[in-house]
Amino acid sequence: MMPEIKKPERPADDDCCGGGCCPCVWDYYHDQLSLWLEQEGKQPLETSSEQSSENDSVYR
Repeated sequence: MMPEIKKPERPADDDCCGGGCCPCVWDYYHDQLSLWLEQEGKQPLETSSEQSSENDSVYR
């Protein structure tokens, strides 16, 4: 049995340095949010960054 995942906190706008880091704080956040949504029985985020940003606004 996997441990329960807590809903991740959205990074602050200034948490990303804009330097193209891999992984970015946003990559980690979206990965964790997708796992949490799946755990909650909700539709996971889309894979493209444009769709993820759009869907993420619903969960902020």
